[in-house]
Amino acid sequence: MTPRIIVTDMDGTLLNSEHEIPARFWPLLDEMHEQGIVFAPASGRQLYTLLDQFAQAGKDLSVIAENGTVVYHEGEIISVTTIDPEVAHRVIRTMTHSDLDWGVVVCRVDGAFIARGDVEFLTETVRYYAKLDVVDDLHSVVNDQVIKLAIYSFPDAETVAAPALAESVGDHTLAISGAHWIDIMSPHANKGVALQQLADNLGVPIEHTAAFGDYLNDYELLHTAGTAYAMSNAHPDIKDIADHVVGSNDEEAVLTTIHSLLTAAK
Repeated sequence: MTPRIIVTDMDGTLLNSEHEIPARFWPLLDEMHEQGIVFAPASGRQLYTLLDQFAQAGKDLSVIAENGTVVYHEGEIISVTTIDPEVAHRVIRTMTHSDLDWGVVVCRVDGAFIARGDVEFLTETVRYYAKLDVVDDLHSVVNDQVIKLAIYSFPDAETVAAPALAESVGDHTLAISGAHWIDIMSPHANKGVALQQLADNLGVPIEHTAAFGDYLNDYELLHTAGTAYAMSNAHPDIKDIADHVVGSNDEEAVLTTIHSLLTAAK
């Protein structure tokens, strides 16, 4: 069955190890559009960052941004899921009083905010947040429009930072989105929910969707999609739930698989 929606994670999946979109993606995107297939990147990255990266696609673009808290289709934001401001304040307080080497990004639809301005932290954040401001007090930018907190931990995220934050998060989702990144979001938001929202908006049955991923924040995405593809470089838990394990991101396995799907549809 040829999918009508194809969704792919970015880092470790579509992008190579240099964080680049492979050149042969663009002809495949044109071919997807010609066949009436909707393509959407699904990432922890900011919406504006993804729109910049896919500017060549023009207005014919769907996006699942900020780990599923923002869903965008052809120029319109169709879904936004926010977090409880008190959870945001609590997490910021926990981090302020901790000795761990980490920093937090307060993410809203209108932009992202940090208080830590050192080169090491900025280097890790600027590639993901095109709209980024440094402020003196993070509590001052927390309101009912916060969609997530993104935490960069210089120690390992899964084994060091996540346990340190567990109590502060409460019922909210703590998504480990990379070796050093954690996203704290509404319990009602993830990439899988976002895929369902996009499919419902377009009137596409979920079984007619396909998704690619490599890390723990892709779990719900692959679990929800009609057909799930894990990268060979994926976390073991992601491989366990995938329908297929393909090659690595540096082998451009997403593009090879999409090409096969498009060829089979002809």
